[in-house]
Amino acid sequence: MLADQVDYVVGVDPHRDSHALAIVHVLSGAVVFETTIAASSQGYAEVLQLVDAHAPGRRAFAVEGSGSFGAGLTRVLTSRGERVLEVSRLRRERRSGGKTDALDAVRAARSVLGQERPATPRAGGERQALQALVAAREGAVNAKCAGLAQIRDLLITTPEPLRSELRPLTQAPLLRRLAATRPEGRRDPELRGSMLALRSVARRVLQLQAEERELGRQIEALTRKLAPQLLDQPGVGPHAAAQLVLSWSHHGRIRSEAAFARLAGAAPIPASSGQTVRHRLDRSGDRKLNRALHMILVTRKRAHPPTIAYIERRIHEGKSRREANRCLKRYLARSLYRLLEHGPPIAT
Repeated sequence: MLADQVDYVVGVDPHRDSHALAIVHVLSGAVVFETTIAASSQGYAEVLQLVDAHAPGRRAFAVEGSGSFGAGLTRVLTSRGERVLEVSRLRRERRSGGKTDALDAVRAARSVLGQERPATPRAGGERQALQALVAAREGAVNAKCAGLAQIRDLLITTPEPLRSELRPLTQAPLLRRLAATRPEGRRDPELRGSMLALRSVARRVLQLQAEERELGRQIEALTRKLAPQLLDQPGVGPHAAAQLVLSWSHHGRIRSEAAFARLAGAAPIPASSGQTVRHRLDRSGDRKLNRALHMILVTRKRAHPPTIAYIERRIHEGKSRREANRCLKRYLARSLYRLLEHGPPIAT
């Protein structure tokens, strides 16, 4: 256990402008030192000075939210060779136990002491760059879909005969037509206002489409550099491969393919009753990773003969189609984890 490996654990409860720290002595469980530091370069340097003074010897940092508010501190500690552990969302004690940032820092430190293999933070470097690109593309896609829905709603109330001219057009010709309209010369204020609104939204959607394509190219190039072995697999596109890399992070973070399947929500859960023995899919875990597996499976079921044959064989054995899909998701998690774990190391 971690308690056998270190003398002190430094719990950190990070926030946007400040971080609460608590140093816990492992043998006694006592809180040796508590403080609050600024979430800045100067504050991070102060953390190292404080732990050198109050936690000499073997130590580890337990950071809650190491991928969000605690990312800056985690980056500095990792670069200095400190051992950093990731603390998931803490389960609050009963209300009688109270709730403060200082108490949360102490709970973060004590939460990792009994664990045999505490989680480590996700990798930075190129993986973090991929995370930023994926987040930006997802924002562009969501905004584009909202713009298309807005155009659809505006077309409902657009005056005739413009409405009849625009309704038969498919998406691409419609956007080009709307982006090129010139409503300034229209005398009808209702028609002029509708055309101005439609042109504005259409140009926004076209800009978002260009952003989406550019970010997609960057994501594919970086994914091909980090995990080219994934893109060689049937049904695995650049966006699914990027999500696999983001969730897996780096070698050794996920201890086994079974743990990866559990993270992906693809581990079988017993759902037997009486003489019926069956399993169902897990509804928890990383849902973005689960969706990536689902999209790979959808593609393979359409154009991958071994996958099609496997489903038919399991159905003939008495499995339902949903149960056959569950087995395939578990197989996908196993095979893709092995490709990631035995592939080239990811730069951090």
